[in-house]
Amino acid sequence: MDKVLVVCGPTGVGKTKLSIALAKYYDGEIINVDSMQIYKEMNIGTAKIKEEEKDGVPHHLFDIYSIKESSDVADFQVLVRRDIEEVKNGYELPILVGGTGLYVKAS
Repeated sequence: MDKVLVVCGPTGVGKTKLSIALAKYYDGEIINVDSMQIYKEMNIGTAKIKEEEKDGVPHHLFDIYSIKESSDVADFQVLVRRDIEEVKNGYELPILVGGTGLYVKAS
């Protein structure tokens, strides 16, 4: 499978709900491509998904860094591409979800 689905837009427009529905319909897994939701401590203002909202759908690359750690888009790029391949190798559809254009393009 060479396809990747992208759901991108600003905070608060319904990306999470849409991505869950798409993941269930297309047998997919969600991969975060938001520059703030990768940080454990960034819960306010990011509309980060809560555990109970995941509805059994696997989610990747949330809370992977502390704000005390140094990271950049190049570090993220390695991780996101790894996760995309892992999801594809499991015959699932990678669904990239976020609002950070740079991180989406780096994926």
